[in-house]
Amino acid sequence: MANYIALVEEAGHAEAPEPKALGLDPPAWIALAMVVVFAIMLWKKVPAAIGKALDSKIATIREQLAEAETLRKEAEALRSEYEAKAAAADQEAAAMVERAKAESAALLEKAKTDAEALVERRTRMAEDKIAAEERAAVADIRAATARAATTAAAKLIADAHDEQADKALVDRAIAGL
Repeated sequence: MANYIALVEEAGHAEAPEPKALGLDPPAWIALAMVVVFAIMLWKKVPAAIGKALDSKIATIREQLAEAETLRKEAEALRSEYEAKAAAADQEAAAMVERAKAESAALLEKAKTDAEALVERRTRMAEDKIAAEERAAVADIRAATARAATTAAAKLIADAHDEQADKALVDRAIAGL
């Protein structure tokens, strides 16, 4: 090594000669080492082991992909099922709203009819009550008129008839019987 350093110093930074071992320079040793490593790898069947590892990894990935595909299909089925349920719920809600509208319209119509019937019934009752009061008033007036007429007639008869006229009337009534 001392010779090598001396040669380099003598050359004055000139290109140093490359050391050789067994007649091979460093790039040749590197190539020989690579050939030996590859030969050992082939002898120990490393490529087959790498192939098996890759095959098992590929199989695992395929299983995962198949599982993912199955999960995706299940998710799509669930999504379509829930979309159908949501659509059915929307339809049911719309039907409920329509039924409620129809029921409210029917109730409103019934209430209107009932109110009209009530007003008509109350009107009839009021008219009947007025007519009854009117009849009662007419009857009272007739009774009062009859009493007044009877009293007036009795007074007139009493004034116009004396005992003699009464006797003649009684005799005529008896004769008529």
